[in-house]
Amino acid sequence: MSTIIRRTVPAIILSAAMMLAATGCVAGENAEASVDGTGGATDWSTDTLSIDFATYNPLSLIIKDQGLLEETLGDSVTVEWVQSAGSNKANELLRSGSIDIGSTAGSAALLARANGSPIQVIDIYSQPEWSALVVPEGSGITSITDLKGKAVAATAGTDPYFFLLQALETDGMTVDDIEVQNLQHADGRAALDAGSVDAWAGLDPIMAAAEVESSDTLIYRNVDFNSYGFLNATEDFITAHPDVTQVVVDAYEQARSWSLEHPDETAALLADVAGIDSAVAKTVIQERSNLDVSGIPGDAQLGVLEKIAPVLVSSNAVQGGEPAVSQALDSIVNATFAQKATETQ
Repeated sequence: MSTIIRRTVPAIILSAAMMLAATGCVAGENAEASVDGTGGATDWSTDTLSIDFATYNPLSLIIKDQGLLEETLGDSVTVEWVQSAGSNKANELLRSGSIDIGSTAGSAALLARANGSPIQVIDIYSQPEWSALVVPEGSGITSITDLKGKAVAATAGTDPYFFLLQALETDGMTVDDIEVQNLQHADGRAALDAGSVDAWAGLDPIMAAAEVESSDTLIYRNVDFNSYGFLNATEDFITAHPDVTQVVVDAYEQARSWSLEHPDETAALLADVAGIDSAVAKTVIQERSNLDVSGIPGDAQLGVLEKIAPVLVSSNAVQGGEPAVSQALDSIVNATFAQKATETQ
């Protein structure tokens, strides 16, 4: 397989900046809401914002709980919150237009864009170790090799699924060597506990809860096989509503700062929304979710995606093959909003 080539990040950023300048985002008309004499926003480019929240995205929980978007946008913009059960569901919502902005793993975002979904990453919400291979207590499966011929639950199009593919490759195996049951994350855990599958490609915080509540065991971990948490927006929304897009990214950076100052409160919020024990939530936040990461998408994220790209191609997950993945790598980053947000924090 030939090497997938991408342009440098500065070129991507310049291209994005030129596009936003053309639409009036950079110091031009429609760049920001008009303001009244008291400094309050009176007019935005849209009256509705549809955005997701997810237990695998702690910053989204903070933004929703504290009403950061509603506070800034005021009564003139209705904020519609939709819960994403996984990256695959967030991608479905983005592609259908049911949400304007949604959170996924980086691998899932690359897959979606390579398959024609017009999304771009506008902010990085975490650098997690949220995926691993899980077996029930007392299982005879102790290594990747032991998975041969076994039933493994995984959610197609998400980081745990691509984690599974990469893990299999380390022992010279492919997905054809196992029986994959495509189940949503929570259903994967349920199937594991019920004995319907032999292993599960897990996702936090569900996976952390499975360790504590069911004594499930992580047989394979590799932080390098986990991609970053991507906040994605549709290109149509970015182009038509750069002012509101900026408000969202600003809120994410505000939530990041708050989470770093209040780790216990962040864990408590996750425990409440996810319905998990507070100790489990603390494990997820303090040990497996690096929220102290730059929100600006760039080389670090593309470097991880370049490692995952061949896996996408070899697994026939992308209809256009390597050219489509290469083009997606070239165009998935839009760092303009995160750069501006971090400058004003």
